[in-house]
Amino acid sequence: MSTNGNPEKKLGTVKVAPNVLETIVHAAAAGVAGVLRLGNAPQKRIFNREGNDGVKIEIKEGAVSADLYIVVSREANMLQVGKLVQTDVSKAVRYMVGMPVEQINVYIQNVE
Repeated sequence: MSTNGNPEKKLGTVKVAPNVLETIVHAAAAGVAGVLRLGNAPQKRIFNREGNDGVKIEIKEGAVSADLYIVVSREANMLQVGKLVQTDVSKAVRYMVGMPVEQINVYIQNVE
């Protein structure tokens, strides 16, 4: 599309840092009913990496994959909570950053 007869110029690129994606994923998962909190991703415990606990992000060919480690309420249906986390996280990533989602893996680490 052009404005005033001038062809539209490419303005450059927009890149989203992986820690921003971790924050989006963490917030979306934590907001699901039945999720008490996010746990600890195993590789972050081993290597003492900083970032959002319970979230591991990988970006391959522009698509986002996430591993989430959650603690669920004992009154909740764990399968439903897990599926809702997958749905809400996927929607949040697509809406907020416009990136496709490859997969969302949910690991229920504990029930309280």
